[in-house]
Amino acid sequence: MLLDYDLSSIQEARDLARKARQAQKAFAEYSQEEVDRIICAMSEAAAQNAEWLARMAVDETKFGVFADKVTKNLFAARGVYEYIKDMKTAGIIREDRANKVVEIAAPVGVIMGIVPSTNPTSTVIYKSLISLKSRNGIVFSPHPSAARCTYAAAQVLHEAAVKAGAPEGIIGCLSKVTMQATNELMKSSEIDLILATGGSAMVKAAYSSGKPAYGVGPGNVPAFIEASADIPHAVSCIIASKTFDNGTICASEQAVVVEESIKDQVIAEFKRQGGYFMNAEETAKVCRILFTPRGMNPAVVGRSAQVVAQMAGITIPEGTKVLIGEQAGVGKEYPLSHEKLTTVLGFYVEKDWRAACERCLALLEEEGIGHTLVVHSRNEEVINEFALKKPVFRILVNTPSALGGVGYTTGLAPSFTLGCGTWGGSSTSDNVTPLHLINIKRLAHGIKEYTPSWSKGQQTAAVACAAPVVSAPTAAAQSAAPAIAVTEIEKIVRQVMASLQIK
Repeated sequence: MLLDYDLSSIQEARDLARKARQAQKAFAEYSQEEVDRIICAMSEAAAQNAEWLARMAVDETKFGVFADKVTKNLFAARGVYEYIKDMKTAGIIREDRANKVVEIAAPVGVIMGIVPSTNPTSTVIYKSLISLKSRNGIVFSPHPSAARCTYAAAQVLHEAAVKAGAPEGIIGCLSKVTMQATNELMKSSEIDLILATGGSAMVKAAYSSGKPAYGVGPGNVPAFIEASADIPHAVSCIIASKTFDNGTICASEQAVVVEESIKDQVIAEFKRQGGYFMNAEETAKVCRILFTPRGMNPAVVGRSAQVVAQMAGITIPEGTKVLIGEQAGVGKEYPLSHEKLTTVLGFYVEKDWRAACERCLALLEEEGIGHTLVVHSRNEEVINEFALKKPVFRILVNTPSALGGVGYTTGLAPSFTLGCGTWGGSSTSDNVTPLHLINIKRLAHGIKEYTPSWSKGQQTAAVACAAPVVSAPTAAAQSAAPAIAVTEIEKIVRQVMASLQIK
């Protein structure tokens, strides 16, 4: 008897989780050297297949840029690997000789990896590497529109890991993608932690599953161009970032905020480099196709400026790279104040940098709090003011935001899971690495002596307690012994009670 597709997908989820659990129990005993040999092999396999996986992702999802997806795959395969390869994630990882504390790494167990359609293959490479580096197993739940390329990437990584000595089943991926299967993985007793990258609803579901989870909220990155900025460089960074894989990285810029004194220069530079400033009517047409009552229109995600313009029914110059619409406020009435995972930017002009600072804050509070902000400036006072006051955990300076946020053009940890902290509803504010996927045992030796409070006054207490049971003195003794004042007796009693911590 054949199972219905949804029941079959649930069974697959259970089987994959069980296999990963069995494999991870064995993998937990591997040495650091064995683990490092395995992730090296995985890195090489991912790099060798970077182009094939990128092509598969573009063909299946129908959005993004092939060359940029190759770059993302190589960044995950090599950039992430180079950052994590020397990390200690097995056995003793730290030793504090002065305080006699030894830290020992223990794996989390089996991880569920939720994969977005925007970065399907690169996310699998990244999550596989950081999971196995920390001696965990992982089972992936793909986005339905990127199921084939996600599965293919997982197979590449699994085959390489097993050939290098990892247990069979250490990496798994659903081939039958249903909501029921994803929910089954989320609640499975075999899953120990959820590593969620995707839409807000999916991330919220991960946090509501009852499992420990790392998830990220939406990005809505403001890019502030301050009066002292190198304007051509700033505009170049913003366009390069916004067009990288057609804006599918959540750290890409969503709105440009400029000071009034440099407005004309910035607009001229954007036009020179391929930015098209829409009029009010064109902006309204684009906004209508960008969003639906449920959120951003999936048909527009990761599309080029030409495709977006055609869908909206507007005509733009040949060579246009980004569409730009001026906005007067923030909120539902101003759609371009929200996250747009495509080649469209909002544009704001403010009186001075302080007013621009407030506009950036309003944009972040509307959406994207905790995520990322980028400042283009050569004024250290302004840069520091933004760093101190803005409610984000990645403040990037003079760099493309999409590439700086993930650690490609900055010294941040290379990562495709960018925590937003408690402000953005995340359990971490970090770029997630293997160190987030280990438990730490601590061996602690005694270094200080302790004297119990009751022992400090023991002798005094014994004498005081013995006094009432002494035989009554004779009349002669009474006349010979000096009288003890009542106040002195009370004093002794209080001292004894204090030593015994009696109130």
